[in-house]
Amino acid sequence: MSHVDRDTILSMIPHQGAMCLWDAVTAWDDARVTLRSTSHRDPASPLRSDGQLRALHLCEYGAQAMAVHGGLRARDSGAPVRPGMLVALRGVQLHVARIDDLAGELECVAEVLVESEDSQQYAFRITSDGVLLAEGRAAVMLGPARDAA
Repeated sequence: MSHVDRDTILSMIPHQGAMCLWDAVTAWDDARVTLRSTSHRDPASPLRSDGQLRALHLCEYGAQAMAVHGGLRARDSGAPVRPGMLVALRGVQLHVARIDDLAGELECVAEVLVESEDSQQYAFRITSDGVLLAEGRAAVMLGPARDAA
């Protein structure tokens, strides 16, 4: 499906301002989403400490990719949005120590592995300039439905 801009992303997730980590969705379907971002280079990022953005925060990038995908699926189907709570990370591998010094864009592919009525499990991979930075799986419990944006 088509490109989705940052304003649309902001309308679908609870993360606002600088805590919305993704700039755009470049592709998506019911099973996966691909996003891009340059927010890792922002010196004002609220995730930075000691002037650096550690690779551990790529888990948050992955979790937000899942939230964006859920919002897109709800919007597309007309179903109410069900906010999710991250309950587990598994098999996470970080291949770099920090990401604020990367010149290229971040790209994430998040894919639904398993879903039930009240939970989802995704796999995510985050790259920059074709280099794998992080990968893992995340489990989300879905809360009560709220109106779609």
